[in-house]
Parts: sequence; structure tokens; C-alpha cells
Amino acid sequence: MSYNVIRAADAANADLTPDLISDIQSHLTSDGWVLLRGFDMDMSRFSAMTAKLCKTITFDPARENTEKNTQKVDAGLGPIGLHIENGNTPVCPDIVAFYSTKAAFEGSQTTICDGRRVFAAFTDAQKARWSQRMTVKRTLPEELWKRYLANEHPAISEPEQVTMDHILQFKAAIPDQDFTLNPDGSLEYRLKVAPVRPSALSNGQAFANAILGPSHNYEPPVYTLEDGSEISADEIEELREVAETCTVEINWQDGDVAVIDNTRVMHGRRAIKDQDRQLFIGMGRVH
Repeated sequence: MSYNVIRAADAANADLTPDLISDIQSHLTSDGWVLLRGFDMDMSRFSAMTAKLCKTITFDPARENTEKNTQKVDAGLGPIGLHIENGNTPVCPDIVAFYSTKAAFEGSQTTICDGRRVFAAFTDAQKARWSQRMTVKRTLPEELWKRYLANEHPAISEPEQVTMDHILQFKAAIPDQDFTLNPDGSLEYRLKVAPVRPSALSNGQAFANAILGPSHNYEPPVYTLEDGSEISADEIEELREVAETCTVEINWQDGDVAVIDNTRVMHGRRAIKDQDRQLFIGMGRVH
């Protein structure tokens, strides 16, 4: 798989014009992702681009906010497995964008894996197994789940405003989720998701989920398929080997922006060798 690149010299101009946004959307439909290179980008323009691509913005409650629509990427130094962003949450973003303000001299490549190619590489038995729905179960500390709910619930904006009514309203608004509120304020949630899903932007079936992904800021989840079986470490390694054959790396340059269909294409990261790199994220839904 080669890069899908829009270069500033090839665009009508290097600004965030409607034509450029349309070009990005076209790449997302056909290829699932695109890299913008050579544009005069800064944090304000990156935030504005995210707002043009997404009707609603979502956040990771464990990350530091930067501009209005963006957050800083900070997930340790080790390699990060392939995943879709917020793939274990009730409100999964359709689009994820990354902005490299300072590229690493060595290492830290972002990995990109088209879930359609992974699904096509599966055996018939694998396609049948991973086409089941699965339940994700994990416990979140009070600070994180309240920050998440404050962002996603339309009636509130601060964690301190969260009440039981807001929790119940959010549960009723989004099907296939349940929770248990613990005495210490933490929350165990159970969410049903589809490991193989259609793209929100272009349909088509893709193995796009967070099974192979990290739990850097969270308790590792327990995954249980609809047939009652838990996903084993051996199965995860088998999936990882298949996905690696469908993976390409982004060797970042300063100012690069990658935009990804988060319902089709998984991403990850090679180990960080140059800790001076800086990467930011913006994400949201198109509907």
C-alpha cells in the first residue's frame, strides 16, 4: 500500500478551501485515509480543518486539550498496536486527523492499516468469527468517565455537572451499552460493538476495532464474542500477523497532517526513539 498524498503544490492553493476539503473527503471515500504535505499548517488551522470535516467533535478524556477541537497525543514510548480511535467507547469518531508539528528524527512512525484489506485476507472461518458482535467490559475511574460524559452529553460541559439523570439519558440515547456505578465512584461499563463494521463514509466491510490496540491510560478491556468465548492472547497475535501484511508506515515530516476514516482504517505507532516529536489529534463525527 502506498501513500495517498495531497501536496500543497498540487492543490488549487495551500489554504483550507472548499475544494481542498472536498479532495480530502474524496480520498477518505476511495482510500480510507490521506496525507497532506507541504501546507502552511498551524494549530489554529488544524483545529479549523477538523471542524470543517466533522459536524461534532469528540475527545479522549485522558488526553490534554490544546486548541478548541484538538488534543496532544501522549501514549508513552513503546509501540502502539493497531486500533480505531475511541473504539471501545459508545461514541466512536468517524474521522481522526493527526498533525505533526515536529517530526521525530528516528522512529515514531504512525502505522496505517486498511481494515478492508484485513477482512479480505481472512479465511472463511475468521470472517465468520469476527463478524459476530462482541462485548467490551472495563472499569473507568470517576474522573475519566465524568470527563467523557460531560463532552458527549449536549446539556452539560463540565464533569462537575454530571448527575445520575445525565448517565441514564446517555444510556438511553445510545443502544447496546450498560453500566454499574461502584461505591468508589468508578464505573464498569459494558458495550456491544462489531469487530467487522461498515464504513460511515463509504460502506464496505472492514475489520476495524480496538482489539489490537493500547490501554495506555485505561484498564485493559475484556472482550467476549457473541458465542460466549473470550478473545485469547493467541488469537490477538494471529490477528496482528494478518494486519501487519496490510500495514504501511507514515514517516512524518514537520507540518504533515493525516486524515483517516476511523470506521475503516486502523492506526498505531512504532516505538518512539526521538522523544522530541510532537503530534496532535482532532476527531469527530460527520453526522
